[in-house]
Amino acid sequence: MQSPGELPAIRSVRVGTTGTGSMHREHRYGSPLPTLLWVLLSRRWVDGVPVHFFAIDHRDGLVLFDTGLDPACASNPREYLGSALGVFFLNRLFRWQIRPEDNVTDQLALMGHDAGAVRKVVFSHLHFDHTGCIDHLLHAELIAPRREWQALTRPKAERSWYLRQHVDLPGAQWTLFDMAPCDDPDLASFDGCLDVMGDGSIMILPTPGHTAGSVSMLLRSAGMPPILLIADLAFELDMLMADHMPGVGEDFDAMRDSYARVRALRERLPGLIVLPSHDMETAARLSEALPA
Repeated sequence: MQSPGELPAIRSVRVGTTGTGSMHREHRYGSPLPTLLWVLLSRRWVDGVPVHFFAIDHRDGLVLFDTGLDPACASNPREYLGSALGVFFLNRLFRWQIRPEDNVTDQLALMGHDAGAVRKVVFSHLHFDHTGCIDHLLHAELIAPRREWQALTRPKAERSWYLRQHVDLPGAQWTLFDMAPCDDPDLASFDGCLDVMGDGSIMILPTPGHTAGSVSMLLRSAGMPPILLIADLAFELDMLMADHMPGVGEDFDAMRDSYARVRALRERLPGLIVLPSHDMETAARLSEALPA
């Protein structure tokens, strides 16, 4: 952690939005019905769901947490997915509202950042709505949990929305990690951590459930409240606080345990701001926490 009198390790935290979508209520909030049944038959939709990524301006370089969607998944889904069956199910899971400019490069430009200045990209997990436009960032170090890479490279991974053809690209500089033991007392409830910049300001924490390898990012720096970016661990903050499970997830027992660990961290770090990637309130919460 930084010493008193040092300049803040993190200069700014911004959120980018790579389009919005509609998802079934059963998807977002859970259902007693079999998944395939509500995917095919449900007519209940939740609209205005954002697809966020985050840009952290660290004193040692620009760091991203995920990269959001590639607009091509909406403009040319057959070519993007490479499967008619994939397009069939995608169209029954989501209704996208994505413009060509809803990509990581243009969204960074709106923040005043150049995509060429990105030094590191940390991925919460490797589903397609968190790994869009990696081809814009081949100059950066791409950092992912090893368990997520194993999921990406298993047979028929696309059935679980891992699109290897858009992730495992020639020239991409991938660094895969496993969690190391963590001696930070604030993080004792988690099974390890990863210190991204070596100064304690950007810490990766294991939060499995949505996928086996899913991680969250904890941001701590002078002059700002602590912030935890939880990606898809919960679709809404209120769901995490109420222990409300969504309709999809790889391991609901692990998800419930991760929920509890995040709530414990919130008690340990008063004022902690928890930001899911698909919560309609995330951008407003970040703006309130870090006014310009």
